[in-house]
Amino acid sequence: MTGQPPVEIDTSRPHPARMYDWYLGGKDNYPVDEAMGRQMLALDPRVPVMARVNRAFMHRATRWLAGRGVRQFLDIGTGIPTEPNLHQVAQRIAPDARVVYCDNDPIVLAHAAALLRGTEEGVTEYLQADVREPDAIVEGARKVLDLTRPVALSLVALLHFVPDEDGAHDLVRRLLAEVPSGSYLVMTHATADFTPQESAAATEKLKAAGVTLALRSKEEFTRFFAGLDLVEPGVEVPHRWHPELGEPVPGQDDGVVPGYGAVGRKP
Repeated sequence: MTGQPPVEIDTSRPHPARMYDWYLGGKDNYPVDEAMGRQMLALDPRVPVMARVNRAFMHRATRWLAGRGVRQFLDIGTGIPTEPNLHQVAQRIAPDARVVYCDNDPIVLAHAAALLRGTEEGVTEYLQADVREPDAIVEGARKVLDLTRPVALSLVALLHFVPDEDGAHDLVRRLLAEVPSGSYLVMTHATADFTPQESAAATEKLKAAGVTLALRSKEEFTRFFAGLDLVEPGVEVPHRWHPELGEPVPGQDDGVVPGYGAVGRKP
């Protein structure tokens, strides 16, 4: 594995990757993550459904891309392993697919071995880095991926934790600048467009716990794809993006899923 050495796990405040794990029914989280997760459920009991919808979107987008010849994937904000992982989805279609995972939570690093069990023909690697460190990500990814050939850049349920002050849109542009024509951007993002009151309350609770939540409108989300050709159906509620490529998530149609998803191709 490449990247920085592991650092001590901070269990004094919640971390999005560990909260996501708790929503998905995992065991790689701490009481502080569960406590905040329960506060989020009190505001909107559909949060675990949203987590699964995001995961299912990643599966469908990966199938779509691998089915169209994409053989390289850079997944930033990987999260704690939950099978099937991106490389398993891609390598079932293309055994020679090369995948680089990237996350900044040491607990993900501790479980990275589960992310590296790929096919003999393909390659999987883990990089310990933050999305706010695009140079470090590119440097690490370059050791595994051929950046002269198309890469699918996956940022699923990640950038709503990166505020405008940290230059979220610039970070995406910086990463896209390093990959060639024919590459893709895969993203989902939470929004307050459908549930403004609940979203405002969630943002304040997370802020008090040291977690930034930067919910963006459909227009702000679409800006991440500036200069790219959006794959049909364009920007959509995540579970409505090519539903034929996967199984529906139980409960996904029971009310609003407050987020957007899209895939765009670099011309």
